[in-house]
Amino acid sequence: MKSSSNNRRFGPKPSNGSSMGMGSKFGGGNSNGHKNDLGKSLRQRQWHESDLPPFRKNFYEPHINVVNRHPREVEQYRESHKITVSGPHVPNPIQSFEESQLPEYVLSDIRAQDYKEPTPIQAQSWPIAMSGNNLVGIAQTGSGKTLGYILPAVVHINNQESGRTKGPIALVLAPTRELAQQIQQVASDFGGRSYLRNACVFGGAPKHKQAQELRQGVEILIATPGRLIDFLERGTISLSRCTYLVLDEADRMLDMGFEPQIRKIIEQIRPDRQVLMWSATWPKEVRKLAEDFLGDYMQINIGSLELSANHNIHQIVDVCQEHEKEDKLNDLLQEIGNAQDPNAKTIIFVETKRKVENITRAIKKFGWPAVCMHGDKTQDQRDFVLNQFRHGRCNILVATDVAARGLDVEGIKYVINFDYPNSSEDYIHRIGRTGRCKTKGTSYAFFTPSNSRQAKDLVSVLQEANQEINPKLQDMANQFGGYGNKGWGGRSRFGGGGGSFKRGSNFGRPSNGNNFRRPGGFSKGSGSSHQRFNEN
Repeated sequence: MKSSSNNRRFGPKPSNGSSMGMGSKFGGGNSNGHKNDLGKSLRQRQWHESDLPPFRKNFYEPHINVVNRHPREVEQYRESHKITVSGPHVPNPIQSFEESQLPEYVLSDIRAQDYKEPTPIQAQSWPIAMSGNNLVGIAQTGSGKTLGYILPAVVHINNQESGRTKGPIALVLAPTRELAQQIQQVASDFGGRSYLRNACVFGGAPKHKQAQELRQGVEILIATPGRLIDFLERGTISLSRCTYLVLDEADRMLDMGFEPQIRKIIEQIRPDRQVLMWSATWPKEVRKLAEDFLGDYMQINIGSLELSANHNIHQIVDVCQEHEKEDKLNDLLQEIGNAQDPNAKTIIFVETKRKVENITRAIKKFGWPAVCMHGDKTQDQRDFVLNQFRHGRCNILVATDVAARGLDVEGIKYVINFDYPNSSEDYIHRIGRTGRCKTKGTSYAFFTPSNSRQAKDLVSVLQEANQEINPKLQDMANQFGGYGNKGWGGRSRFGGGGGSFKRGSNFGRPSNGNNFRRPGGFSKGSGSSHQRFNEN
């Protein structure tokens, strides 16, 4: 059936003619809190030669094909995969798993996962990491970087002597618990044959169970900085055995204010450690951290060093007014429901925790299957939500930026920026939840006058990704140079990539009549539980 005018909206229209306001009227705050007190009792460790037993970190013997490959062929491979490198004597990239010289117990795990070939970041990073070099890797989300450091970590650990202490040999620092948990899953998948023990510690979960795992001893520890500092201060764990350190999403950790804690943690690790730092961007703060703690390092960059989005994502920007966003979101969800894939997943990003709850409640009221996630959710609640979303029991996730990084869920086809984020870096990470591992995805953003200072940066991101630019967005960028807050927008529907959504377009894809529904079917509003919404 066709939607009536009453159930097209998420709520009654106020008498002044404006929307009920999923925008500013939903309000709510989202503070990161103060982290300055973390680690105050930790003192920089003074290392003596007797504290530094020798360890091995160079395990790489190049494959004969890699050694004999002509320099022109190496350059052609790097150019075709947009790999740039810097540093002295950077080893050639491998071009197949067989050339990696990884041990058979690792290659068997790779074959079990049915991977066909290494991603560009893996092809270039494995020879560097296996050689024991410090590394900075700059790559977009979904590039396969987690395996880029986990597999060398497994080899590194298996070649160390067993020590008397139970602290980790490999430490991975990550900004969020969601990312940390996903890293742990990869470590479990590829460290099982070696019987490597791992643990994942993060805030928002009971400390007792995490502390118990640490006391039992682990070889791989994945941690968020705050919770690790807590355990270090309590003496629950020592990092004296750590020789392999990974900083994942270093730019995000610095954005979240974790730099003092990162520095405190690194001071607890022996100075001759091997360090791998990964980041999606390369701002001066990340460069400074690399200079301070990596010493001599090799750098890999996949794609442009400029701010860039995944080219597998079709980006659509709708310049509109704040009060129009509610109607536009409802139209957009109906359009996704008419798309070819009824199992496609959608993430809706909004600014505040309060707004997340209100939008989710409104969506569910009218029959859309939705779950939500934000910083106030307990770990059990987050796990439940992710499980529902990951397994397709609810195909719509409404979230704050807590889900912008480190959320790797298969089948995410659409990302909707209901509220445009505070920076283009965050925009790129949000839309990076789709288009992962060479799949295609579509992102959609509502861009209002309050976002006008971001217009210039957004146009640059769209241009770099060869997307069509909405003329209204271009005019805003030209007039304000990326700054200001003038009255642009309106209800004009400008179709095409970078333009606005046009009802009935299916994002340029023909509809086959399949509508988006939860398992068993659901209705929009009242009616049979097997009745599809938006039926024609």
